[in-house]
Amino acid sequence: VAAPRIAIASAGRLFGGRLVVFPGGDIVKAVRGVVLSAFPGCDTRGCQGRWGFNARVKDEASMLEKCNRKNLPLTPESALKKIRDAIGIRIVCGFIDDIYQTIDIIRGLEGCKIILEKDYILSAKPNGYRSYHLILEVETPYEDCLGNQPGSYFVEVQLRTIAMDSWASLEHQMKYKHEIKDTKRIVRELKRCADELASCDVTMQTIRNLIRESE
Repeated sequence: VAAPRIAIASAGRLFGGRLVVFPGGDIVKAVRGVVLSAFPGCDTRGCQGRWGFNARVKDEASMLEKCNRKNLPLTPESALKKIRDAIGIRIVCGFIDDIYQTIDIIRGLEGCKIILEKDYILSAKPNGYRSYHLILEVETPYEDCLGNQPGSYFVEVQLRTIAMDSWASLEHQMKYKHEIKDTKRIVRELKRCADELASCDVTMQTIRNLIRESE
């Protein structure tokens, strides 16, 4: 059976007055369609509440700001090649096993190569953050900003359970632009909360496995 392939249509975007073929939105739609349709009961519209798929494609202002912050030349090459998060995808799964199953599907996509991955589920960050991070290089059927044809662009992917995503979102919301007096205590409590949620994830996965074994 041939590996599924993501089909990407052409799109143009201006960057610093230069027209660049950058199909960020098309790449997002293609990856979403292939990943979700690979699971029973799912289609390109969703997965009956079990999955969440969020994505963003940075606009020119955001790309320029990050180039400035990293002291890179203000060029399409800097924004789309040296920096690898112009396209961002977050996939929220119901269970831990679903995350690894989704990664296996992505790994098997033709025209899509994983060039970097970090498993913060098995090895959580010191503050308790858990997620699985991928950087994909996705092939396009036309010339990219470097003149390569077929071209390619990078996609940053984060995969989390519902619990992981809730913790990450609330942690950012609570700490963002707040002057915290007892920082050590807050960090300690957030870490404790993250560990408790991780324990719940493992328990829910165990319950799911027991139900499947009994069927």
